[in-house]
Amino acid sequence: MSNAIWDALATTPLPEVRRRAAIVDDLAEVDPVTVPGARRLAWNDGGGQSAVWYFAEDGRVLLLTFDHESELNLYAEEDFALQESFYEGVPESLVALVRDRPENYESLNLTDSATGRTIHYAGGVFWYDGTRWHVSDGLAEYCRREDADLFGESGFDYCLDVYRFGEDFTPETVVALQDENGRYEDEKEKEADLHGVRDVFTRHS
Repeated sequence: MSNAIWDALATTPLPEVRRRAAIVDDLAEVDPVTVPGARRLAWNDGGGQSAVWYFAEDGRVLLLTFDHESELNLYAEEDFALQESFYEGVPESLVALVRDRPENYESLNLTDSATGRTIHYAGGVFWYDGTRWHVSDGLAEYCRREDADLFGESGFDYCLDVYRFGEDFTPETVVALQDENGRYEDEKEKEADLHGVRDVFTRHS
């Protein structure tokens, strides 16, 4: 299972992963949230794609990604059992961070009609055990069975591109990426944004 961003994430020290997640959360103007046992940081593109990180107090991490246009948009299918299966292999103490919790912009709930229980939807479910990263067993099995592109259809590639794992991550590279995406009308606007981005990096240095 080879993927450039996945391989880069795997070699990034956890403090740097968390720093980048905090910076991107700040730049995306998403309010960090403390949930029982973890800190939630997130990113969204305003168009239905998102990445959500739960940094647990014990050093483990739960990472959810979602691309609403992908084959793994289970929210559109309203299939609670299938969505829950994507969390198979993840320790229950991490799954508990997204089970029967209030929904939010990045993570709406799917509801089990039989029991009323809920779980946050996600096309991609990944987790860190304190030493290394894992793809959830349920997601990996589903993609094998359905011959689906795990990293593409889960939204992992698209949603984690902004974190630039394995690449320089500076105010200048962040603004350059936004410039490539047509965010700025002119150099004056670009320069003004660069000052703001530098302030965000300073807050998380």
